[in-house]
Amino acid sequence: MGEEKKSDNALIMKERKRWGFFGIPWTFTVYSLYMKKLVIKKGLFRTVEDEILLYRVVDISYSRGLFQKLFGMGTITVHAHDKTNAVVVLKNIKHSREFKDAVSEWVEKDRIRMKMRQSEFVDAGHPDFEDYDPDD
Repeated sequence: MGEEKKSDNALIMKERKRWGFFGIPWTFTVYSLYMKKLVIKKGLFRTVEDEILLYRVVDISYSRGLFQKLFGMGTITVHAHDKTNAVVVLKNIKHSREFKDAVSEWVEKDRIRMKMRQSEFVDAGHPDFEDYDPDD
């Protein structure tokens, strides 16, 4: 624990889930992007904290509905190779485009740090890859 560099746990960006109407942050959900992980903290009386290691993120999508556009919010969907958090939806957050871009950037940096490639996430048991032979 003491050997990990403090800078490895540096907070990059933090956003709050907002109430859908007027974009008021009356919810108890906070999304925090660190250099190596994305942390989702939910709850008031009982707090649940989930994290996704950035190198495990497979895909990120971004969407904005009409009301989100009106109130300057957006939704980010993160697909990860993670058993407990395969799909995480970061809903109704301000600065959503900047947050998505930051997640994308740090995912790539962490993959480089871990010397990972996207092809390492290919599911060999998937039907589309049954006939796949890397030596062909």
